Amino acid sequence: MARSIDPEDYQHVPRPVAAMPKDFPAGFQIAAHSHPRAQLIHAVAGSMWVEADPGAWAVPPRYALWIPGGIRHSVRMVTAVAMRTLYIDTDRVDRLPADCTVIAVSPLLRELIVAAAGEPLEYDEAGRGGHVVALLLDELRASPAAPVHLPMPRDRRLVRLADQLLADPARDDTLEGWGAAVGASARTLARRFREETGMSFAEWRQRARLVLALARLAEGEAVGSVALGLGYRSASAFTAMFRRTIGHAPATYRPDPAISGPRNGRA
Repeated sequence: MARSIDPEDYQHVPRPVAAMPKDFPAGFQIAAHSHPRAQLIHAVAGSMWVEADPGAWAVPPRYALWIPGGIRHSVRMVTAVAMRTLYIDTDRVDRLPADCTVIAVSPLLRELIVAAAGEPLEYDEAGRGGHVVALLLDELRASPAAPVHLPMPRDRRLVRLADQLLADPARDDTLEGWGAAVGASARTLARRFREETGMSFAEWRQRARLVLALARLAEGEAVGSVALGLGYRSASAFTAMFRRTIGHAPATYRPDPAISGPRNGRA
């Protein structure tokens, strides 16, 4: 019997963790929704863009996004995606993040997620399934957070600024220039950015460019093209920023040509 690909079937399983495998074509969009259980979204192949009330995230391979229960979020598949989602009952599982968090997925955690998706939904808690889940949760707790969260402002003027900058990330206006465009002084914009995002405007713009870079690299765009499109004067300057922040060269985030897309073709 094929495993369900309806998330509702995973919310009340009498186990602390329920793993759902589901594949999507490139460009597929999941409208804003929420789940009673917390959710760990991971793609064993492909890349996603996720928006939620607290912000926006690029989720390329090697990463997963933790979303607490009840948080509304939407998902866009940047490429074809082989998604493996864990729905976790945080009333039964402790020491997990309280907020939306992107985590680095180790090779061990990746294989444990895949293994959990291969176990029966009502796996034997005293057998292999229970051991896989217990080790998975230990590895999840030990996984470091990644600096790819883009907190979104709420002030209408800052929202206009953020939307325009995300649409044209190479735009290099000063806060004075932005202030004239959105109807606020540079001082007000600087203060509200810090209050609402926890970052200076310059820090937020660099983070926005980094998050957009991850999405563009996952689509297969060349490193040099990504760098120029984001406003960097050279690929080397972009690569230095990327490596300093992420810890890897940007080329490692381009899709593997050996992976053509989801394995089971379900949408």
